[in-house]
Amino acid sequence: MAIRVNPSFIDVLDRYGAEDVQLCYQCGDCSTVCPHADEVHKFPRKSMRQMQMGLEARIETTLEPWLCYYCGQCSEQCPRDADPGETMMSLRRWLISRYDVTGLAKHFFKSKTKELLWVGLIALLTGAFLVLYGVSNGNFGVYDGEGAFLPSDFIHSFDLTVGGIMGAFLLLHALRMWYFTMIKGVEYPVPWWLYFKEILEFPIHFFTQKRYAECDDKHREKVHMPWLVHLGLALGYVTMLILVMVFIVPLQSGPEIKWSVHIFGYLASIGLLVGTVYFIRNRFKKAYIQYKKSHSTDWIFVILLFFIVISGILQHIFHRTGLTEWANATYVIHLMVVVPWLLRMPFTKWAHIVYRPLAMYFAAIKKSAYERQQGRIDSLSVTIR
Repeated sequence: MAIRVNPSFIDVLDRYGAEDVQLCYQCGDCSTVCPHADEVHKFPRKSMRQMQMGLEARIETTLEPWLCYYCGQCSEQCPRDADPGETMMSLRRWLISRYDVTGLAKHFFKSKTKELLWVGLIALLTGAFLVLYGVSNGNFGVYDGEGAFLPSDFIHSFDLTVGGIMGAFLLLHALRMWYFTMIKGVEYPVPWWLYFKEILEFPIHFFTQKRYAECDDKHREKVHMPWLVHLGLALGYVTMLILVMVFIVPLQSGPEIKWSVHIFGYLASIGLLVGTVYFIRNRFKKAYIQYKKSHSTDWIFVILLFFIVISGILQHIFHRTGLTEWANATYVIHLMVVVPWLLRMPFTKWAHIVYRPLAMYFAAIKKSAYERQQGRIDSLSVTIR
């Protein structure tokens, strides 16, 4: 079977952040120190070699960049400063652009200006729509109930619409990921029932990110702090998304606090606030190897999330203390950040929250199918003898 080579593939990936691939001379130290590399998945060395050889089609069908959690040990160990950890991150950006059918991801990763313009445009359109609706249908001096500027039933429909658009793109891109990795990227039969046998891999890795927790095994630390903060950030986001999409009516009512709902919002806000401050601080200080280089999408990701958290907290305080006009104004600003944040999710780094656990799920299926195939081959060999 012919293998198509793209000699300019390294130059393409340079736009996604892979700047030092040429320095790699395949010593294998990176795979040796990686706590997740094994006989089947020899990353990051294998991916580095495929990039050097221009095997674009091969990389498109692999799961290995998603099995890396960028603990940074490989980059610290590299004798040539080829930075394999950042290269794997760059490959994930490129793969997101390959799964994307719109071409937005490619433009976002290649141009900070285009991404900022897109975010700004969506924010302005959102603000204009919300203000026009509020002025036409409500009173700026009323926050909730009859005559509200942005009533909860309207916000509920608005959130479901935005969430539905985001979910549709995520589902479509996940299907493309499945096609690339489980159809094009598999050379042996994969029984359909394995998808049911390994189904728990997805929720387990989605809600625990336990593979990230194992990143520091070789450093023998009791708690891998980046995992703990990352987990709090991810779970905080998922919790807040569920609250806003499903429980917006009790969440927005008041000004009295409904603890049965708001307690989850408070916990989620703490997780989001701690996570964003932690990552912004580390990107400024560059104390860890994985923060030595920050792509523009990384900065936009964490800064937008920080403003979402802060504006959400302020809006909540204004509403609960009776400052209705301030609450409504802050709510509009809050949603002007939330909407572009949600709509860019399928095209940027935050899509990791879906692709990573999917990759672990698909990898478990492929491993079971491979072992099943090898068992058949071994049985056939014994029979022939």
